[in-house]
Amino acid sequence: MEPVVGATPKVVRSEEEWRAQLNPAEYAVLRQAGTERPWTGEYTETKTEGVYECRACGAELFRSDTKFDSHCGWPSFFSPLAGDSVILREDRTLGMTRVEVLCATCHSHLGHVFEGEGYPTPTDQRYCINSVSLKLVPSE
Repeated sequence: MEPVVGATPKVVRSEEEWRAQLNPAEYAVLRQAGTERPWTGEYTETKTEGVYECRACGAELFRSDTKFDSHCGWPSFFSPLAGDSVILREDRTLGMTRVEVLCATCHSHLGHVFEGEGYPTPTDQRYCINSVSLKLVPSE
């Protein structure tokens, strides 16, 4: 994975340490910017209240009250937990320009964010996030 220019992660591990900590699917998405297949993720249709953390480092990323049904095959949120919980960077892979979403704490790949799609949300943004990148901590 390409390093983020101008930002240093708070959690740093070697690739060997990441491979030991994450299962192969998690590693492929979080550390190699892969994508899980649509409609296969654990949280695609989850309605449980709670906080979604980064599966790699445990940083809080999204709250369930910002999750919405986008019917795109991946969990969708209209806003991260706080502006500094994620890093956005240009992604020119696959012959298109998108905006990649990374965990600000460990710089792991989470998914992409899209704007102007017309969803009735407060931000008109869709953070399209891989379930395998997240861990839901339910509210008590």
